[in-house]
Amino acid sequence: MSEQRLPTRHEAWQLVTEYTTAPHLIRHMLAVEAAMMAYARRFGEDPELWGLVGLLHDFDYERYPDISQEGHPVVGSRILRERGYPEVVIRAILAHASEVTGVYPETPLEKTLVAVDELTGFLVAVALVRPTKSILDVELPSVKKKWKQKEFAAAVNRKEIEEAAAALGVPLDEHIQIVLDAMKAIASDLGLERQPVETR
Repeated sequence: MSEQRLPTRHEAWQLVTEYTTAPHLIRHMLAVEAAMMAYARRFGEDPELWGLVGLLHDFDYERYPDISQEGHPVVGSRILRERGYPEVVIRAILAHASEVTGVYPETPLEKTLVAVDELTGFLVAVALVRPTKSILDVELPSVKKKWKQKEFAAAVNRKEIEEAAAALGVPLDEHIQIVLDAMKAIASDLGLERQPVETR
């Protein structure tokens, strides 16, 4: 693969599935891919490039879950470099873990990955407590209600998401809606379409 050529989505997907088997991790990468593509269109950027960054950002996490110099995403960046992935993709992935990589998000692409990454996980958590377990039944008011409940999805760094959205110049409510709509558009791929509600 030459330095100039962006890999195809199929090639990126093969890499993801080579390194990742856990359904929840694959769902996360698909959700981030969709959110990144939505933002690329909003900003007049390249949805293919932005989607690839979203799809690949955690591909090494299952094998190298320790976020460190010898783990995610540093090891993943080495693998991508060895396979000829463009530096723009590698740098964006390194920038979503600045605390260990020392690479800080500077471009809209890099800032957007930070802004959408944990938010997708939060929205999945909101969907899974709905009776239908569907992202299609999640609306902004219910997300905001859960947002204020610090014990709900406590591992999600809300402050980081808020600051990252501000860095993009997008109000938080609008940011949440953009990502939510992107995820709704691929609800079946995420396994978050409506499930039958059990009646007692």
